[in-house]
Amino acid sequence: MITLAGRRVNKTVEPVKGFTILDMALKHEVDWGFSCMRGTCSRCRCLVTKGMEHLSEVSEEELDALEPEEIEEGYRLGCQAKIRSEGEVSVTHKPYF
Repeated sequence: MITLAGRRVNKTVEPVKGFTILDMALKHEVDWGFSCMRGTCSRCRCLVTKGMEHLSEVSEEELDALEPEEIEEGYRLGCQAKIRSEGEVSVTHKPYF
């Protein structure tokens, strides 16, 4: 299961392998900000509090957009972090603005 916490909408849904966190939020109508879907705007920034091991490795786009400390703390870009395996994942939308 993946728990998505948007600004006002929270949902726990079945994950789909290969989908990004942003894909999952859009599919299930969780209010998740974004502008570009390419990893450049950082509006889909989120905090993974559980299940990082079930997500793809940090992408080059994330390395460019996020500070090393943010990545260490569990921040990812929702448009870049893909579900790679089944398991429990919890993610909260945490944009800069």
